[in-house]
Amino acid sequence: MGLIAVIGGSGFSDLHGLRPTGEPQQVETPFGATSAPLTRGTLGAAEILFLPRHGAAHQHPPHRVNYRANLWALRACGAQRVIGLAAVGGITAHCAPHSLLVPDQIIDYTYGRDHTFSDGGGQAVAHVDMTEPYCASLRADLLRAAAAARIPTFDGGTYGATQGPRLETAAEIARLSHDGCDIVGMTGMPEASLARELELCYAALAFVVNWAAGKGDGPITLESIESNLARCKDRVEAVLTALAPEE
Repeated sequence: MGLIAVIGGSGFSDLHGLRPTGEPQQVETPFGATSAPLTRGTLGAAEILFLPRHGAAHQHPPHRVNYRANLWALRACGAQRVIGLAAVGGITAHCAPHSLLVPDQIIDYTYGRDHTFSDGGGQAVAHVDMTEPYCASLRADLLRAAAAARIPTFDGGTYGATQGPRLETAAEIARLSHDGCDIVGMTGMPEASLARELELCYAALAFVVNWAAGKGDGPITLESIESNLARCKDRVEAVLTALAPEE
């Protein structure tokens, strides 16, 4: 299977079941500091690396996350497979709050982010193939783990990656729906494409914490998001804990 790294999203500044095997490690990268030190430990039967995307205190907004440093550091520490946890809004009917998905496609609506490692300075230009943006074998592992943990998880779906940190307008969600998006989040890109440039096997485990704008009854509140996030957290950790150990 190869060493797995888990990038924690909103609500996942830590993993309750993670048993550290050493002190958190700050890794130097050519792209600056990572969001937080990396923690190596065991979760269930598997050894993993854990990195909270937004920092230990959730201080890095989506458009300011140092995605390049994060992925570079994970690879430098031996990760071959990376799971990006993603709190998202639901757009299509089957993506109601508390739903879990392993998306298979993504559309990038972000801008102004450092979205490649090949940005000049004598480096070769990397034209990576993103036809299938997520690693098929890791997607399959996540779905098997969800089945083993008896956590209903939808196979497939298109993630619309928006800029944030604000939430979207109802008209913007209507546009995303017209484009074929099932869920909307703010961190899916450039994380997926940078992982591809580094030849890392990357997949997302998405959990729905609200109906997207115009899809639910009334306005979106932080209180409802936090409540739904709390309900999702144990289910997400159950899936991760059920992953097979490194082979």
